[in-house]
Amino acid sequence: MFKKVLIADDIDFNDIAAVQVLEDLEIPEIAYSKYCDDALLKIKRAYKDNEPYELLISDLSFKADCRENTLNSGEELISAVKQLFPEIKIIVFSIEDKSYRIKSLFDKYGINGFVMKGRNSIVELKKAVEVTCQNKQKYLSPDLNYILQDKTVNEIDNYDIQLIKYLSKGVTQENMATAFVEAGITPNSKSTIEKRLNKLKIYFKANNPAHLVAIAKDLGLV
Repeated sequence: MFKKVLIADDIDFNDIAAVQVLEDLEIPEIAYSKYCDDALLKIKRAYKDNEPYELLISDLSFKADCRENTLNSGEELISAVKQLFPEIKIIVFSIEDKSYRIKSLFDKYGINGFVMKGRNSIVELKKAVEVTCQNKQKYLSPDLNYILQDKTVNEIDNYDIQLIKYLSKGVTQENMATAFVEAGITPNSKSTIEKRLNKLKIYFKANNPAHLVAIAKDLGLV
């Protein structure tokens, strides 16, 4: 089992739940941080002292206050940690339920587990820590297992996301090519953009661009 774990979460109640799990697993050293910047500093210091953290359990959302921070979300913290210390294991403990965002955490950052906060948080978090420690498969809350098999999530690429994001910002289909040229996004021909948008509308069964954006937001694509 892990010997040293850091919890990054700005809500005390969530810390209590995570601590209960870690204490049940008899993990001897547990540290906490309410700010992502502080969490990264703790991890850096631990490595410098040759006593590295083996596991980071982090929320995704951190409420802003009067303090200025460099890292303002769990995703930014995870990205920074993975760049500096790729060997550290990471479990996300969050209320996030958007399929695309959750899958991107596995694909982009290689997180080891995702536990959705809810009625079964303690049981699931304990299982996630055990699975991660044993270097088994990635852990995902049972209610979210469909995400890794969801064809919609798997088949949408970054170009599609860019198209939908620009639509959500009010860029019309007629002006999309110009916007893409200015942003250096390729391909940017009107015909290519029209074909891709039509494909997306069919794929998501959207009646129009506004409907497409609404569906994408529900899925967490934008």
